[in-house]
Amino acid sequence: MDSRHALVVFSGGMDSATALWWARREFPAVSAVSFSYGSKHNARELAAADAICRKLNIPRLEIPLDFIGRYFHSSLLKSGGDIPEGAYDETNMASTVVPFRNGIMLAAAAGFAEDSGCSAVILGNHTGDHAVYPDCRPEFIDGMARAIEAGTGGKVKLLSPFCNMTKGQIAALGAELGVDFSLTWSCYNGREKHCGKCGTCRERRDAFREAGLPDPTVYEE
Repeated sequence: MDSRHALVVFSGGMDSATALWWARREFPAVSAVSFSYGSKHNARELAAADAICRKLNIPRLEIPLDFIGRYFHSSLLKSGGDIPEGAYDETNMASTVVPFRNGIMLAAAAGFAEDSGCSAVILGNHTGDHAVYPDCRPEFIDGMARAIEAGTGGKVKLLSPFCNMTKGQIAALGAELGVDFSLTWSCYNGREKHCGKCGTCRERRDAFREAGLPDPTVYEE
């Protein structure tokens, strides 16, 4: 592999899709890694990730982390309670936190990146995540970046290009890069259509509105 080969942590959502298109612009070679961990929307996410990578002819590895769904507690998981409706904020979305999810996923991604010769792991977290998810905040990203670089002997770096951007800014950048947002999936409920009521659906709608873009999403509501 090229020493400038990037590995994108790719859920199939708006942010990671924009990260994928961004990586294609910044790196000569790009691969993707997705994780199956037992969330309510995992099947829809992974189908979106597969469709996008097929469209772009980008190789994608899917790593099972099924122990998360078995042993961890979160309303985001199939084993948990209902997904909250309403605002995407700390108070409303606290139950959707999956303990140290990004830490676990980034550790696996870093190991695969080192083994396959990738020089960078890319994560698409953003400022809207900071209030809700501790493992999306700058202090976590900075610490994890140091750990990954040290643990791989300097071979792999963690990049978080959107850490100080809003989701609306990411949507605008994605539009500039040519992201097909109609292929992406956000809704935490994981039904046939986006529910339109949960925090992630509301955040998705707000992002397109902030960016001044038409929303290609089909919602139940």
